[in-house]
Amino acid sequence: MKTAIEKRLQEAGQEHALAFWKELDDSARHRFLRQLESLDLDLINKLWTTRHASADWRSLAARAEPPPAIRLDRAQQAATSLAAQKKGEAALRAGEIGMLLVAGGQGTRLGFAHPKGMFRLGPVSNRSLFQILLEQLLAARRRFDAPIPLYVMTSPATHEETAAYLAEHDYFGLPAADVQLFCQGVMPAVAIATGKLLLAGKDALFLSPDCHGGMLSAFESRGCLNDLQQRGVRQLYYCQIDNPLVCCCEPELLGHHLLADSEMTTQAVARTNATERVGNIVSVDGRLHVIEYSDLPQDAAQARDETGLRLWAGNIAVHVFSTDFLVRAAGDSESLPFHLAHKATPHLDANGMLQTPEAPNAIKFERFIFDLLPQAANGLVVEVAKAERFAPVKNAPGSPADTAAHSQAAICAQHRAWLRAAGAKVDDQTAVEINPLFAIDAAEVAENIAPGTVISQPTYFR
Repeated sequence: MKTAIEKRLQEAGQEHALAFWKELDDSARHRFLRQLESLDLDLINKLWTTRHASADWRSLAARAEPPPAIRLDRAQQAATSLAAQKKGEAALRAGEIGMLLVAGGQGTRLGFAHPKGMFRLGPVSNRSLFQILLEQLLAARRRFDAPIPLYVMTSPATHEETAAYLAEHDYFGLPAADVQLFCQGVMPAVAIATGKLLLAGKDALFLSPDCHGGMLSAFESRGCLNDLQQRGVRQLYYCQIDNPLVCCCEPELLGHHLLADSEMTTQAVARTNATERVGNIVSVDGRLHVIEYSDLPQDAAQARDETGLRLWAGNIAVHVFSTDFLVRAAGDSESLPFHLAHKATPHLDANGMLQTPEAPNAIKFERFIFDLLPQAANGLVVEVAKAERFAPVKNAPGSPADTAAHSQAAICAQHRAWLRAAGAKVDDQTAVEINPLFAIDAAEVAENIAPGTVISQPTYFR
C-alpha cells in the first residue's frame, strides 16, 4: 500500500512527504497512510498552478449595484413583515424547516482552549454560546410545535469535545434524535514558494479546516443532506455559533425567503462606515455576490447616495437555503471555489526540525458558503438592525470591537428594551438577561412581566 501512495506522491512531485517514513512505527505509518490516501493530489496541483488567477474585484465592484432587499426603512415594511411572519410560521408548523449551526471554531482568540460554543457568555446566567442558541431553538420548537432538526458542523479539532459536551448537557433540552453532528473537511497547506505539502510532524501533514464553505460537501458526504430530505425539510436556516443575537429559525426571515421564491436568502446589516470589517453583499449582472471588505476598492466602498453608503449591505453569516438548491449545488464539484489565504504556518524542515515562521510562508485553501449566492435563483437580502441581530464574539478582551464584553452589553441592551416595552423599569447600568424559554421576543416578555415591575439588580429571567 505504501508503494502505491509513494508512486502517486512522486508523480505529483510531493515525494518529500515520506522523508521520515523509516523513523515511524507501524501505528504511525498506518495513520499517516490514511491521511495521505485521502489527498486529492490533482486538485492540490490545480489550485497551486492557478494560484495567481483571482477574481477581478475592481471590475466586479465597478458593476456592483445595491442588492434586491427588504429594507427596514420602507413605508410598506409593516405589511410586508406581517405577511412574511405568517408565511414563516406556517412553514415552521408544517415541519418544513431545519437548522444548521456552524460551530467548528476554537476559542483561541478569546484565550479559551476549547470549542468556541462552550465559551460562557451569558451576562447574568453565565450560559455558554451553545446553551444560548440551543435553548433558543428549543423555544422555537415549543412555540410552533415543530420538530426542527439541528445539524451542528464541527471541525477535527473540536468534534469529540463538542459531541461530549452536548451529550453531557442532554443537548440543552433538544431530543437527541433531532441533533446530528458532522465534521467539516480539511485541506493541506502548501509552501508559497514551491507548492510542496507542509509537514506538521514526521507522521502528519499540516491540515486545516476548509472554512465554512466546506459545509456543503461535508453535509452531503456525512448523510445529513439525505436526512434533511427524508424528514421533508424544504428550507435550511444557517447561522454561526459566535453570534448570540441570532434569532434561530426567525419566522419573518423564512417568510421573506418563501414569498420571494428564493433559493438563498441572506440577512444583512447596514454598514455604517466604509472601513467596516464585514463582507459586502452586492448585485452584479443580476446575481448576488459577496465582496470581502479587503477586496472592495476604496472608491466603491466609500461611494454614497441619498440614503448613505451605496453598497450598504453587510454580511452577518445568516442564510436560508432551499433544500433543492443545496442538492443541486452538492452535485456540482465547482459550485464552491477555493480561495487562497497566505498564512504563517509552523512546519518541519528537511532535517525534521520544527520551523515557526513569523511571515506568511504557506497557502491554505478555503471555501466560503456565500459563494453559492450567484448561483441561487431569486437571491434576496433582508436587512435587520445590528443592535437586534448581530453581536459576534471574535476578539480578545481589550480589542476595539467584537469582544465578549461588547456582546454581553448588546444582550443586556436588547433585553432591557424588551422589558421597558412591557412596562418594566430598569436603568442602563442594570444587567438583565432573558432566557428564550421565558420569552423569545418583546411580545412574549409583555405576557410574562407585570407593567411597573422595577428591576434594580442583575436579573436572569428563566
